Amino acid sequence: MSALPAAAFPPPLPAAALAGALDRIKAALGPKGWTDDPDRTGPYLAEQRGRFKGRSPLVVMPAATEEVAKVVAICAEVGLPIVPQGGNTGLVGGSIPFEEGREILMSLKRMNRVREVDPGNHAMTCEAGVTILEAQQAAERADRLFPLSYGSEGTATVGGGVSANSGGIAVLRYGNMRDLVLGLEAVLPDGRIWNGLSGLRKDNTGYDLKHLLIGGEGTLGIVTAACLKLYPRPRDVQTAYVAIPSVAAAVELLGRLRAASGDLVTSFEILPRLGIEFATRHIAGTRDPLGQPYPWYVLTELSGGGAMAKSSGAETPLRAALEEALGQAMEDAIALDATVAQSGEQAAQFWRIREGMFEAQLPEGGSIKHDVSVPISKVAAFIATASDAVVNLVPGCRPLPFGHVGDGNIHFNVSQPLPLGDKAATAAFMARWDEMGRVVHDIVHAMGGSISAEHGIGRFKRADLARYEPAVALDAMRAVKRALDPKGIMNPGKVI
Repeated sequence: MSALPAAAFPPPLPAAALAGALDRIKAALGPKGWTDDPDRTGPYLAEQRGRFKGRSPLVVMPAATEEVAKVVAICAEVGLPIVPQGGNTGLVGGSIPFEEGREILMSLKRMNRVREVDPGNHAMTCEAGVTILEAQQAAERADRLFPLSYGSEGTATVGGGVSANSGGIAVLRYGNMRDLVLGLEAVLPDGRIWNGLSGLRKDNTGYDLKHLLIGGEGTLGIVTAACLKLYPRPRDVQTAYVAIPSVAAAVELLGRLRAASGDLVTSFEILPRLGIEFATRHIAGTRDPLGQPYPWYVLTELSGGGAMAKSSGAETPLRAALEEALGQAMEDAIALDATVAQSGEQAAQFWRIREGMFEAQLPEGGSIKHDVSVPISKVAAFIATASDAVVNLVPGCRPLPFGHVGDGNIHFNVSQPLPLGDKAATAAFMARWDEMGRVVHDIVHAMGGSISAEHGIGRFKRADLARYEPAVALDAMRAVKRALDPKGIMNPGKVI
């Protein structure tokens, strides 16, 4: 745990001033808008992996943008720091207060209305507390697609997704959250409301302020609503589970499928044999779709089609293109075996293996995790180099790299050595997280990659950002922070 970065915080409030500010905030929100009951505040103050557990004198739960503005205005007046939080599914401690208890925590979960769905403009406006799954469902009811998708979508929120610039399995086709945002509404650090909820695709009127807030992790303002892009809902979705001989073969297969389908590849995930073994061993209802073990696998989904598409499992132009490309890949030894889902249920079974990768690692002891990206052309070299490096560092450890090879984002996880069951051995392995992270991140940096592909910086990677980011970029970031948040009350000690 890193110590409180005192330079990033405003001076601590005297007890009487803090009590007065908290009383004003409680009055502004009413009894449903706050809690200081330890039994209720606990879930807001702990990160899901257990690395961060903070304290706060008050958790506030505004129900409207105007209430957010009132709270922020009071905090700005007295210098009381605020930590914004969405679904609390982050993995870098960005939405958790520090242990000293000097910040209030603001949960946006009560702001959960889908304000508008505009099918004609292929857009919808959601408040910050709407979950990603609820946004998907609202789009589907209008016969549209909101394509952002990842494992925590039932809990993760639109506001959190915007603030972290979240990614997921469809980035290859549709981009990160940044690419899906048309406009934002936010409360700035002085308490003013900025309404930038434009549904325009083209608006070249000066600086694009929304892009400062997207990925800003709540350090420059609090996102209260977003206008999001929608797409036509695909009628033809084809899912394949493919065995391959190497990571390099996965990259080659990706290029072939993009060309064969007219660039209709939505997802392209790589899975190692170890991950399949973990999933089938520990996740109920999963099984290996192929009859024998192979070193690597790809789970890929292609989607598109309109009037020409037939029912799922029937022959369609997209299915024909997929099967032909896979057949040629097998002839060329790029693929070793493959199966194409015959139904939506079978496709869901394939995806259950991928979605269970995090859960499946839990019974396998300690797991050190890295969320990194490199250019797609360097994915194979990165996985090989990093795997060798961590095994040299911790002999017997079990690298488990998997994830979004289609956009270069690899979740480079490493499970502890066997045998299991020794708590001291697990603790000793987990104590080397920072040491192993340095080794992996040095390799990523040397390959022109990113130490944070989709989870953000938060407090967990703040020192890493300072190590790898150029000084000129850090200076610019600090200048933006000072300009928008001169009192330093917005999620201090995070990112920079």
